Amino acid sequence: MGNKPSAGRKREKTRVSIREKRYDPNDVTLNVVNAEDAMDFLCADYASPRATMSCGHAVTPMSLTAWCRRQLDEGGYNFVCGQTYCGVEWPFEEVQKMALLTPEEIEEFDQKMFQNAAIFLDIKCCPGCSSRVARTDPFDQNVVCKVCTSKRGRTFAFCWRCLGEWRGATRSGDCGNEDCQDPLEILQSCPDITFENVHGVTGCPSTRACPTCGFLVGHNRTKCKNIVCFRCKVTFCFVCLKLPSECAYQDESYYARCSSGVAPRQTVIPVWKLI
Repeated sequence: MGNKPSAGRKREKTRVSIREKRYDPNDVTLNVVNAEDAMDFLCADYASPRATMSCGHAVTPMSLTAWCRRQLDEGGYNFVCGQTYCGVEWPFEEVQKMALLTPEEIEEFDQKMFQNAAIFLDIKCCPGCSSRVARTDPFDQNVVCKVCTSKRGRTFAFCWRCLGEWRGATRSGDCGNEDCQDPLEILQSCPDITFENVHGVTGCPSTRACPTCGFLVGHNRTKCKNIVCFRCKVTFCFVCLKLPSECAYQDESYYARCSSGVAPRQTVIPVWKLI
């Protein structure tokens, strides 16, 4: 039988596998200070010298990495100082430098930023080159990719709805792809839902557009009639489309039919107005 690694060897392996990133105190591009690590919320007491961010708070590479990763894990897509009453937003370029992000961490952060931002903003990946494209007009399904247009020497447009190349004869209306279905058509043609735990409700569509942001959502038929929109995180009643405070105030139950009845099938998709 082979020898088991000693406890000391295990500890050494752990230290090597999780190598602490440290600032070079001779780096003239850093403002090294003798101050507490303002982002060390886990009290890890990292050994690195402290350096200040653009907001003036001192950090270490490890604490900054952990704090920024936490913001991404919680659904954020930008980086804000964690100190109370500060709230300064740091550019990603500053985070890369001050957190000493490795190429793997940069890729990880970049992907999470895009995934989180795509939920809140009109951002999608171009089907032609996978570059990120932002839509400026929320009502226009025809979107031009500047990267593909430059590479191909001709205008390259795609459908925001189905992500297929735009094949329609005009720049508006139908994109020309057979598998592209208008969200309004989905709202009008979807079958009715039968709730398992909500009583007395009939004729309720199985798909709704969130009354806050317009994101199409469905109900899993179980539990109460309220759902949380995946995109804007607002809770609303799937039956009457009102906020729970309004619906429950009138009906006093999340499991009974709404006094205002079933909201009709939606003919207009709400547009989320970010303030």
